[in-house]
Amino acid sequence: MTTRSIAIDLGAESCRVSLAEWDGATARLSVVHRFPNGPVERAGHLHWDLEALWTGIEHGLRQAADAASGAIDSIGIDGWAVDYVRLDERGAAIGLPFCYRDRRTETAMPEVWQRMAPQETPDRGRARLYQLTGIQFLRFNTLYQLYADCRDGLKPGARWLNLPEYMLHRLAGLDPRTAVAEYTNATHTQLVDVRRRDWCDEIFEKVGLDRRAAARIVQPGTRLGQLAGPLASLPAFQRTQLIAPACHDTGSAVAGIPESSADWAFISSGTWSLVGAVLDEPCTTPAAWRENFTNEGGIGGRIRFLKNVNGMWLLQECLREWNSQGANVSLAALVAECARQPRSTAAFDVDSADLLLPGNMPARINQELEKAGHAPVPPDAGHAPAMANVIFISLATRYAAVLKALSEVTGRKFARLYVVGGGSQNEYLNHLIEDSTGLKVIRGPVESSTLGNLAVQFAALESGGAAVTPGDVARWAALTHRS
Repeated sequence: MTTRSIAIDLGAESCRVSLAEWDGATARLSVVHRFPNGPVERAGHLHWDLEALWTGIEHGLRQAADAASGAIDSIGIDGWAVDYVRLDERGAAIGLPFCYRDRRTETAMPEVWQRMAPQETPDRGRARLYQLTGIQFLRFNTLYQLYADCRDGLKPGARWLNLPEYMLHRLAGLDPRTAVAEYTNATHTQLVDVRRRDWCDEIFEKVGLDRRAAARIVQPGTRLGQLAGPLASLPAFQRTQLIAPACHDTGSAVAGIPESSADWAFISSGTWSLVGAVLDEPCTTPAAWRENFTNEGGIGGRIRFLKNVNGMWLLQECLREWNSQGANVSLAALVAECARQPRSTAAFDVDSADLLLPGNMPARINQELEKAGHAPVPPDAGHAPAMANVIFISLATRYAAVLKALSEVTGRKFARLYVVGGGSQNEYLNHLIEDSTGLKVIRGPVESSTLGNLAVQFAALESGGAAVTPGDVARWAALTHRS
């Protein structure tokens, strides 16, 4: 009997819809639809075009129905974390969701910290937040976005769902029972108690958020019900289950690594680089707090202990700038040229706050180079290989520092480093990583989030409704990857 599942991966730059068919011996995986994504500016704020995302998903599902050789068993969606859709009483969207890169949260963190310890200093509130959640401090975490909603007078008490869960809810015809918060995605909000693995009432109360607006938390592999609406009338979709995979794309990407030992670390390399390891229990020690590591949820209640590092966003923004000026620079050509050049000896802080913002990235990088005591690189497209070389050196240097801190904080010694996602194809950067870390780099799958998404779905279908286990998901990831 053949099992057929669809994985939808929502990315901040591009999205894809993939179809997998498992016949009991091999899995056939194909990307049936890709579509672009990016923030849009409305009234001075950055938002996501929700209807464009929905249109791309619908089109991809129709393409998958046409491509499938029989009935489709399940659909799962993963995507980037922190951003959310606010809902009305019927469960429909209120306006466009904000993009995490919007400036509205620039002052939100210290204001939230003060609320967490109103009679003390913001630093005490910050410490309390980390003790409760174990989540790193990023100004765009959902906590600070929801606080900004309240501060800025948006409708109080409106229910909200993170974007992947909202899309699953919409595919279910807005059935109230399908409005959920999947655990791996919920943890990144900085609103989940890291030990109880449920919403933290203390944070909601002190920050002034409505606890009733948050959906119930479910584990990856939870069956939400059947596909509803016009798509359900297609023959391929008449019995299709909606399954919450690891809805956080990094959660799915790590689930897609077919490994169950403890001597490896990972870099999920894309627009962001997520550098970390999988732990059985959270780590919120003073050292973890000082290093700003995060404890995100994983399969089976495990913890993805990691740090966000700026990633290929730096080069993507440079390419956008150069090509907007009439150049025709490609990433593949840049990587090939970098490999032929002498390695740069200059490096800059890739995690500088100024580099999180869009626009004129070559100039922003040069400012960071000058801060670090290095000469700037000419910002025009004619010097693109030199700029790319500096970016790659800086990323590899930062990865090495984070991995060293990861080993010290956890007490683990790592022998291998899996690099998954789009960055796994960058052989030049992989060599730099090996040189800077001393670890053997193993190139994982480019579409690791797709494989992890599918592995959770296959495990959930196999379990018949029981909770999926890390071992089952790793086994399915290995089977799908080898095929």
